[in-house]
Amino acid sequence: MSRLPVMTSKRVLTSSSSENSQDFQPAQKKLRKDPDHVKPQAAATIIGSKRPPVAASRAPLSKSVRGAGAATVAVGPSRGVLKPSIASTAAKGANMKQTVASTGTKAGGGGGTRRPPWDLKGKVSDMEDKIHNYQGKVKSVNQENEALRCSMAQSRSKVVEMEKELERQRSQIREYEEELQAISGVRDELEKVQNELEKVSSDKSTLQKEISNLEGKYKVMETLRDSQETELQTLKMKLSVQESTLARLQMTLRATEEDVCSLKEIVAQQKDELHAGEMERRQLHNTIQELKGNIRVFCRVRPLVDGGLSKHIQLLASDNKTITLAKTEESHTGRTADTQKNYNFSFDRVFSPQASQKEVFEEISLLVQSALDGYNVCCFAYGQTGSGKTYTMEGDEFDEARGVIPRAVQQIFRAAEKLAAQGWEFTFTASFVEIYNETLRDLLYTGKASKRPEHEIRKSSNNEVSITNLTYEKVSNEDQVLGLIALANQNRSTAQTAQNDRSSRSHSVFQLDIEGVNTGRDVKCKSTLCLVDLAGSERMVKSQSQGERFKEMTAINGSLSNLGIVIAALANKESYVPYRNSKLTYLLQSCLGGNSKTLMFVNIAPEPDSFGETLNSLRFASKVNDCVIGTASANRK
Repeated sequence: MSRLPVMTSKRVLTSSSSENSQDFQPAQKKLRKDPDHVKPQAAATIIGSKRPPVAASRAPLSKSVRGAGAATVAVGPSRGVLKPSIASTAAKGANMKQTVASTGTKAGGGGGTRRPPWDLKGKVSDMEDKIHNYQGKVKSVNQENEALRCSMAQSRSKVVEMEKELERQRSQIREYEEELQAISGVRDELEKVQNELEKVSSDKSTLQKEISNLEGKYKVMETLRDSQETELQTLKMKLSVQESTLARLQMTLRATEEDVCSLKEIVAQQKDELHAGEMERRQLHNTIQELKGNIRVFCRVRPLVDGGLSKHIQLLASDNKTITLAKTEESHTGRTADTQKNYNFSFDRVFSPQASQKEVFEEISLLVQSALDGYNVCCFAYGQTGSGKTYTMEGDEFDEARGVIPRAVQQIFRAAEKLAAQGWEFTFTASFVEIYNETLRDLLYTGKASKRPEHEIRKSSNNEVSITNLTYEKVSNEDQVLGLIALANQNRSTAQTAQNDRSSRSHSVFQLDIEGVNTGRDVKCKSTLCLVDLAGSERMVKSQSQGERFKEMTAINGSLSNLGIVIAALANKESYVPYRNSKLTYLLQSCLGGNSKTLMFVNIAPEPDSFGETLNSLRFASKVNDCVIGTASANRK
């Protein structure tokens, strides 16, 4: 019985050993063929930041050799070196477990059926099978232990090599660390150099931009230089042309200067001739005025309110110097028919109701011109109240309706501007006075009425008449004179009567003193332009004046009567002329009987009820027209 199990066990061991040898041979081949497979793992472990301690790694290896068990060998791969071998061994162990399990299954037979107690032979055979299996397992385990010992020896040699390699790597790492420290210093320097390099590169880019800008500017400057050189060449050519032109012009200038000198001589000669012509003109003009009479009388007929002309006033269209008043007289006995009586008058000029202000002034413009020639000129208007004296002398604000005074002022200043081209310089002084109730009043006075000064007429040794405390205004243009006239009209005394809504209750006298100097000719002249608006004569029956108006009427009629007496004395060439009988005649003394050219307007009203006043006015004007006074002379030095 014992021989049978031994044979069985040998057969089993032989088979199991052969199987195990076949199983272990591939593992050994793998360990031999793959010795380098462990080195990269060791190198990786060495290169890591933490190096495993050598003593700790060696201790498990020695224990695994002594134990020679599968479990003991499995501890070895803690250093990470034998992981592939252990993995393959574990796989083989798993195969072996599977083999044992299958063997156990086979040995068990049915597994689920137990042998009867009496079947000892069967039980022995089962035990022998188990023994054979366990022996095969032990043999395979021993073979595995041998293989592990061989791999352990190889691993140890590799460990030694790897330790050497580790030492070499450590030394190299130290060298690298030293180099790294050196490199870190170099890195700082390199960063500084890089910063400086960046700064230099930025400076370089800036400089490159500046260089490009400068290149552009340089190109522009080159273009500008080329254009300027071209322009310079052109200017040089023009300069040469201008120099030749200048030389030619200089020659022309010399010739022109000679012509100018000759022309200056001609101009001087012509100025002399012009001055002689001006003197001759003044002389001829004065001769003409003397031939017309130093006292000239113009008659002007006011139109009716509704237009037309009264039947008692007859004007001939072909004759502008005569006027006829026709009056129908009834027979006192009644036996004879009514008779018509005509009164004929002749004057220097008679103006019809249709005559304009411009036409009237044209007749006296030559007389006004004499004032600039150095002659005293006087123009006054006479007539009954409401006959148009103020309208003739002052007019309205409109240009066409302006009267003698504003038109005379305009002509004086315009003629003075023309004479300025011949070397004449004129100064003008204006005054405006009224004679109210035989009292002198300054119409240009702007102070308080309570402080109004008194005025007196004074006569100097050279027979010049002046008024004390009178306002004399220096004027240089027409507008200033017109402003003074407007102020005088506001201050003048007027009142309403039965014959005139705005009757002048005083005589107004406007005087413009003229002084002329011609420095180049050493000639001086002085004259006075006197323009008078007399108050209107009136009858108490018609004007129905009472109280203050009656007093004014008495003063006006008295002064006009004295004017008539003076005119009559001058006409009769009496030795004594009563100028001092009234303020009016005393003030107009130089105009009536002295060195003056005088013009009188006689204004008549066309209404039939004014026939008596019209006849008296025309008779007075005829007396003035018959007067012959001395010849006026120019006030020249």
